[in-house]
Amino acid sequence: IAPPFRRMGYAEAIATYGSDKPDLRCGMAIHDLSDVFRDSEFRVFKQIIADGGVVRGFAVKGGNRYSRSQLDVIVDQAKAMGFTGLIWVRPGEPALSSVKALSDATLRPALERVQATADDLLLMAAGPADGTSKLLGELRLVIAKKENLLNPEVFEFLWVTDFPLLEYNAEDGRWYSMHHPFTSPHDEDADKLESQPGEVRAKAYDLVLNGSEVGGGSIRIHDAALQARIFQRLGITDEEAKLRFGFFLEALEYGTPPHGGIALGLDRIVATLSG
Repeated sequence: IAPPFRRMGYAEAIATYGSDKPDLRCGMAIHDLSDVFRDSEFRVFKQIIADGGVVRGFAVKGGNRYSRSQLDVIVDQAKAMGFTGLIWVRPGEPALSSVKALSDATLRPALERVQATADDLLLMAAGPADGTSKLLGELRLVIAKKENLLNPEVFEFLWVTDFPLLEYNAEDGRWYSMHHPFTSPHDEDADKLESQPGEVRAKAYDLVLNGSEVGGGSIRIHDAALQARIFQRLGITDEEAKLRFGFFLEALEYGTPPHGGIALGLDRIVATLSG
């Protein structure tokens, strides 16, 4: 194992690997291709981008050898996973795609963006940013397993940082803590708590190993006024806060120092080590 471990923000992990616990052993990073297809002759892509969506894709190493029937199986698999459509592109002279409307001139910059060689295959999808990356992330792992790219003798550690502090639940129309209500927000994001709660990053961190979260923790709130604002944002009344967390809030009044921690999942570490 070679320290220091890589670090990656939550937003980058979701965009690049479709997961907040990415497996880095197989490569196949997801790339944003929206600017390549913004003025494309393919109206579906053009419309999705105009509506605020994205086009993203990744290169499958050696995938150009797949037969047409093998590609059909991958497309069917993708549909079963929830894709509205998966598009493949073969490098060549000219480049060939499952969408006839896409010309060689449009496809070439996309192939360059994902760093596809002549032996590779580009797989693309379009739609809302997070959803598209998450689906491509799932497909990436399916193909990695099929191609035996997840070597059990390799241990790829990663720190994932800067998680969102809060997540919105549309069903009951309120915000919830992504980690727990005592997680400290980034100092420079604290003024967004009331106005842009979805943009507030947490001082939270996970340790990821080969696609498993094997540890997690955070820096806690040590300021009583900030803790009160968090409870307010979560819709917890003063009375409820006192009832549920009175002992903790009282401790804060005595000048609790900055503090934090991490817990490691021994069971997951042992499971990974034992294959």
